[in-house]
Amino acid sequence: MDTLRKILVSLLLSLSAASLHATPTFTQLLPGAQQVGQGMFKRFGWSIYEARLYAAAGRFEANKSFALSLTYERTIAGDRLVQSSLDEMRKLGKPVDQHPEWAAELSRVLPSVSKGVTLTGVYRPGEGAVFYEQDKEIGQINDVLARAFFAIWLDPRTSEPSLRQSLLGLSQ
Repeated sequence: MDTLRKILVSLLLSLSAASLHATPTFTQLLPGAQQVGQGMFKRFGWSIYEARLYAAAGRFEANKSFALSLTYERTIAGDRLVQSSLDEMRKLGKPVDQHPEWAAELSRVLPSVSKGVTLTGVYRPGEGAVFYEQDKEIGQINDVLARAFFAIWLDPRTSEPSLRQSLLGLSQ
């Protein structure tokens, strides 16, 4: 019995170690991805999500592929995520009203979330973006919408400049 117990403990420890070093699925689309920066998005003092930006060799360049992961701290309905995204894009002057189809496209890649859920979008210039919930692919959007969407976090005119600074690894 002791031998079996030792084998099981050894197996569990090795599985735990492997999961700690697991590579997210999105890295297949973004070889050499390393974290550029991270930050917490808060609203009225409440933590909403933790954001992480990844790019090849850990260096963000606007015209190169990157991934943005958001790990949510609370439950939010998908339609609210979509509407908030459209509102933020509109504030940045993106042509939201000229593209009524964007709401439906975002609805496919922005599901309802709960605490601990991670959504990741991998942007590839000229192609668009692929989205994952945890490590499962959930959909894609075209390049024009993807650029407008990621501008929410990465455009210098973002409504959250301190989060942008943290994502880009520029905060002190």
